[in-house]
Amino acid sequence: MPDHDTAIDLVFGLLADPEKGAVKSIKEISAVGHRVVHGGEKFVQPVLIDDSVVCEVERLSDLSPLHNPANAQGIRACMRLMPGVPQVAVFDTAFHATMPDYAYTYALPYEYYLQYGLRRYGFHGTSHRFVSDKAVKMLEKLGHDPAKTKIITCHLGNGSSMAAVVGGKVVDTSMGVTPAEGLVMGTRAGDLDPSILPYLAKKLGLSPEELDDLINKKSGFLGCLGSPLICGMSRLPRQTVTNGRSWCLRYSGIGYVSMWDRTRRL
Repeated sequence: MPDHDTAIDLVFGLLADPEKGAVKSIKEISAVGHRVVHGGEKFVQPVLIDDSVVCEVERLSDLSPLHNPANAQGIRACMRLMPGVPQVAVFDTAFHATMPDYAYTYALPYEYYLQYGLRRYGFHGTSHRFVSDKAVKMLEKLGHDPAKTKIITCHLGNGSSMAAVVGGKVVDTSMGVTPAEGLVMGTRAGDLDPSILPYLAKKLGLSPEELDDLINKKSGFLGCLGSPLICGMSRLPRQTVTNGRSWCLRYSGIGYVSMWDRTRRL
């Protein structure tokens, strides 16, 4: 695909395809929802999109250069093809907005947070919200007080993250300013000794852009094992109960490569 406009044109063509489409005409679509990766500190709830929202999504591309530019392009393409149709943005970072300052603040000079917004944001929020809400409802049926539930949600796939959810609100999460922090992932390194990066820059003559490419696209399971697919992890239990009253739920992409094992366990 040369650009997002072309891709959206193709999607809309398939949606209204006479034989395989879901609608007879694009005019039947009354609203469009967009999953946007980075909402910064401004967007902590779903928002009706206008030009100012798109501009803010683009401005936040400094914090999410791999995702927000594409999100903005997709939104603009839909606005062009569907003028007047309401468009709503839902942000991956929003669910984590309840984190206390001691959880999201990095031990860097505080002015970097004030000037550049460098803090932990967290991602996969729509996924963590859905699973934790379902878990709370299940626990309530078992007699647990929803306000006292303590849940760890584990979104495991090519991109992976964990969140600690107390009483339905996030108190900590593994990803940071960007989705590169936290767990080892398919192609992302996850947590590193930060001194490794300037060391590699000096040894290999790598630019900031090349270092970013290294930790996001060439590391993780791909770098360690030669493949981003984590087949062996499909043998992890889907749900674990600790000896206290904390609950850990594992879900998402890991395990799809071994459906036989999952079916056997179910």
